[in-house]
Amino acid sequence: MSRVMPTIEDAAREAREASRLLRGVSAEQKNELLLALAERLLEQKARIQEINKQDLSAADEAGISSAKRKRLVLNEEGVEQLAVGLRELAQLPDPVGQVTSEIERPNRLKVKRVRVPLGVIAMIYEARPGVTIDAFALCFKAGNACLLKGGKEASRSNELLAEIAKSVLEEHKLPSAAITAVTSGDREELKRMLTLDKHIDLIIPRGGEALIRFVHENTTIPTIQHFKGVCHAYVDAKADLDQALGIVMNGKTSAPATCNTLECALIHESVAHEFVPRLARACRDAGVEVRADERAMSIDGSFTAAGEEEWGTEYLDLVMGLRVVDSLEGAISHIDRFGSLHTEVIVTNDERAASAFLSRVDASCVLHNASPRFNDGFQLGLGAEIGISTTKLHAYGPMGLAELTTQRFVVIGDGQTR
Repeated sequence: MSRVMPTIEDAAREAREASRLLRGVSAEQKNELLLALAERLLEQKARIQEINKQDLSAADEAGISSAKRKRLVLNEEGVEQLAVGLRELAQLPDPVGQVTSEIERPNRLKVKRVRVPLGVIAMIYEARPGVTIDAFALCFKAGNACLLKGGKEASRSNELLAEIAKSVLEEHKLPSAAITAVTSGDREELKRMLTLDKHIDLIIPRGGEALIRFVHENTTIPTIQHFKGVCHAYVDAKADLDQALGIVMNGKTSAPATCNTLECALIHESVAHEFVPRLARACRDAGVEVRADERAMSIDGSFTAAGEEEWGTEYLDLVMGLRVVDSLEGAISHIDRFGSLHTEVIVTNDERAASAFLSRVDASCVLHNASPRFNDGFQLGLGAEIGISTTKLHAYGPMGLAELTTQRFVVIGDGQTR
């Protein structure tokens, strides 16, 4: 007998009810469940891989790109890493109930600000089935229920992982509607979900720019997003050029398809004649295509000429923009115009230049003498993240457990009236 799937409206309503029950779950209960889920994933490793292979076969028949196929794979190592992540998350402090400030007013009212769950979080994402577990675990630890709309290319894997999580929730006498995988590829169903503001508190789209713009344009629900990651590294007049070369090449080549990869290097004119040839050799050796402005082309003619329309492009590939600038001001001006509020880097030994860059450049993460690849929740000490926000209301940058809560006022009196 086939299982009757709830409508998206019913699923959202059930998630809202689950979120109310989750408010009373203790940190100990949450951690016990996360550890139990880690064990269950390892027990079900062979089944998960078998189902994932079905998604991969369907993807191959559909002619999916090799880059997207790679993100779709959930092999033995991937399942084991999900378990490791759950165990690490269980060790992190529970943000719910944390008192972030506390004062006593002249009338003896005690005023606290306390972290509480957001409620119901809907996450929309492409490929990567492991996100199903990561997103659930982060939402659950922060006291939230979640609706997870993964891409149709991973529908079998996503549904199985959600079923495993539901079974563990039920065994721990917790609401199974704390996680719902929405596996239909129906675009109209997605549009309906984006209107359910009575039941859903926050939407987090995670994927390509087209997906994020679709969500942004069709929802009535607050949305955390970043449309793209156009990250720059500015090599200053007083940069250590060995250090600069390492940072630029790591930023471009270590994971070229991620949102925190380097998309453009800006080089101060006073070091360009020394640095640009070194960068050209390193890029040729690494298979990186460089699209450069006229000043960089005059130093090394092996580059491809960049069109004006390419500045601000997120390549997500072994392609990088290169521009020679007159000054720190020129670099900041370029970033102001073409940056995406994601990640920006300055390489310099001049503390005044570094201070000016860090204070004036607008981005969710600014770095001095470090790779842009460090704009990542785990690398920044959050333990884990559900995504990176370049919107500024509620969260800016990697979103860990604290960013999946909000703060409310709790006021304690002894009979005061106004």
